[in-house]
Amino acid sequence: MKWKSLIKGFEGYLMLERSLSGNSVQAYLGDMDKFTTFLEIKNYDLSYKEIELHHLEEYIHWINDLGLMASSQARIISGLKAFYKYLLMEDLLDTNPTDLLEGPRIARKIPTVLSYEEINLLLNALEFEKDPMLVLRNKAIIETLYACGLRVTELTELKLSNLFLEVGFVKVVGKGNKERLVPIGNSAATAIKLYLNDVLHGRHSTKIKPGQEDIVFLNRRGRQLTRVMIYTIIKKLTGLAGIEKSVSPHTFRHSFATHLIEGGADLKAVQDMLGHESITTTEIYMHMDIDYLRDTILNFHPRNKK
Repeated sequence: MKWKSLIKGFEGYLMLERSLSGNSVQAYLGDMDKFTTFLEIKNYDLSYKEIELHHLEEYIHWINDLGLMASSQARIISGLKAFYKYLLMEDLLDTNPTDLLEGPRIARKIPTVLSYEEINLLLNALEFEKDPMLVLRNKAIIETLYACGLRVTELTELKLSNLFLEVGFVKVVGKGNKERLVPIGNSAATAIKLYLNDVLHGRHSTKIKPGQEDIVFLNRRGRQLTRVMIYTIIKKLTGLAGIEKSVSPHTFRHSFATHLIEGGADLKAVQDMLGHESITTTEIYMHMDIDYLRDTILNFHPRNKK
């Protein structure tokens, strides 16, 4: 069986059995394209059964020489492992050459977090927007990102039918089409209601395009907002607010989790609200309260006691 046919089958596996998003599937397929390109460049006329660990290690050295970051290398290795797992499941192989394949160590970066005061600065910066509908919409976007800790795709794909504002919850469809219920506070719920009332029934009502009737956040032409548009809105507000940090939609997710942990929230509850599969991913937010750490040193280290 040729590589092209195998990769096509791998695509179906990722979509149907792994239920990965379109972006994730394309990333995996792109990684496999890189691997087959490597084989062609090296003149390795090898079938999938002839690939051994030393070929894979040579490939990793090759992508490292190309200047790919450690995080990109790790993702590519993850893609290779997933591909060979698929071959094993299909009984196309008896052994897995990726079992002993090691990736680069990735330093865990502490993410950027906005303070509560900076969140308010961003909201106040909306006063510079001249279009009343955009003020209401963008306020609802910021409030929802911060109140629910949503990923940007979860925000753009949020549906009216998944809003349960009267009881304080929204249903979110996350990675792998996994659903979760996330509480939503009064400020965000009120902002969404004001925006929806204006868009659906108010002076600035928007003519919604067919197929977009269940989407919460729309552009002025009645279509679902893109991820790029959300980035653009936030970058503009960040500049107007005079905030020098690098702020993206994901910054609000980090801020949501950090502020909950700092306030004493249960780590498992935060994990569930974020939709993290592993609690170790959530644990990074336990180490981000710098003021608390500094005060602990000042109050309890023997060298700081008078």
